[in-house]
Amino acid sequence: MLQISCGTPFPNCQGLSRRTAIKAGFLGLAGLSLGDLNRLRAEGQATKNDKSVILIWLDGGPSQMESYDPKPDAPSEYRGPFGVVQTNVPGIILSDLLPRHAKLADKMAFVRSLHHGTGDHFAAGHWMLTGRFGSTSVNLPQKYPSVGSYVSRVRGPNQAGMPAYVGLPAAQSIYLFPGYQGAAYLGGQFNPFDVNNEEKYLGYNSNVTVKKPKCLEAAGIEVPRLEGRKNLLTNIDGLKRQLDRSGQIDSIDRHQQNALSMILGEKAREAFDIDKEDPKVAETYGKSPWGRYTLMARRLVESGVTFVTVDMPHWDDHSNIAVGHGTKLEAVDIAVSALISDLSQRGILDRVLVMVMGEFGRTPRINNGQPGIAIPGRDHWGDAISVMLAGGGLKGGTVIGQTNAKAEFPVERPLKPHDLLATVYRVMGINTELAFNDFAGRPVPILTEGEPIKELF
Repeated sequence: MLQISCGTPFPNCQGLSRRTAIKAGFLGLAGLSLGDLNRLRAEGQATKNDKSVILIWLDGGPSQMESYDPKPDAPSEYRGPFGVVQTNVPGIILSDLLPRHAKLADKMAFVRSLHHGTGDHFAAGHWMLTGRFGSTSVNLPQKYPSVGSYVSRVRGPNQAGMPAYVGLPAAQSIYLFPGYQGAAYLGGQFNPFDVNNEEKYLGYNSNVTVKKPKCLEAAGIEVPRLEGRKNLLTNIDGLKRQLDRSGQIDSIDRHQQNALSMILGEKAREAFDIDKEDPKVAETYGKSPWGRYTLMARRLVESGVTFVTVDMPHWDDHSNIAVGHGTKLEAVDIAVSALISDLSQRGILDRVLVMVMGEFGRTPRINNGQPGIAIPGRDHWGDAISVMLAGGGLKGGTVIGQTNAKAEFPVERPLKPHDLLATVYRVMGINTELAFNDFAGRPVPILTEGEPIKELF
């Protein structure tokens, strides 16, 4: 397996050393077995397309009332401190914390009737990211692979030389890295490629300066020596292929080429280097780490990465919802609206599915704060969850489902996490009946229930 060091093996990106730049096998860097992928495509289990996903993960649970499902006519103890804004689609309103979203609502779909019924951060995060109930606060280990890992396993990267699945700065759920964004029994090679595990779990107001990953900087890489090892491996593999009759060596050789092209080539370095972005475009994303990493996500999918998670944490506002959600949603509004505008202007919005979600919503009735912070906030709520989807060829300018007058539970078109992820898999051309062996060696389908949300197609 390829390893990239300063102490951590791929898929964590912390720098290169000549000693560990190459390890025998090179398996898994791109999150793909080409032989398997070709077989899946031949069997009709994976449709060859060039679509990709950017998941904006709001770890901690954002309020539906303060974002995509405001209730201006609810009693004051429910509706909260903010008003609403009319969008560019008649009849669709959003929280007035999202004025930039409102101008792009014709390109967005708002799912307001998602629910799973749990207020357990861990159970909820696992359910939203895998489509299955599994892990809980008393049983933390991940039970099923994440949507990103399945996309990595089945689809691989859209372009050779790029990883299939990337976490910015590092994919996580509820303080666990990669948490329920990981691959579980698919294997570690299908975990996200984490760009920065030293500076992770960043708030919108962090003063961290976001730059390209250390492991893709030229400093410290002895390119001639690395090229020499590449030639040596090529010669050794030439001898092996003379003895091989199964075709496995050819597949491994392609993995080596992909791994080395990422390290030695300019493609990945260019994609990750956001300082090369047009300053006028970069400015639209904002200066916060959330905005900068969202910009990097756009560069990555444009260059061939298939699934990117942008981590935007710290949403567990049990008190002071006005300040907590108010400031964070402004940063989300700037970054997400810039992303959708940018993708649209580049003519690639139909090829990139953007999702904004967390593990659950917040209690409709505002509380009196928490011990030591007697400022109203909202607690955990798994009975009413809002998700925003845009791009990927889905229908925009629409609302799916409805909650009651206090945003307590769905009253129209109730949906579960497996329906949401079935929608993602359909966009990505992946048959959810495709099965992989679990830790006990039993074949387990990607999903056992759930249907794509038909109103979006």
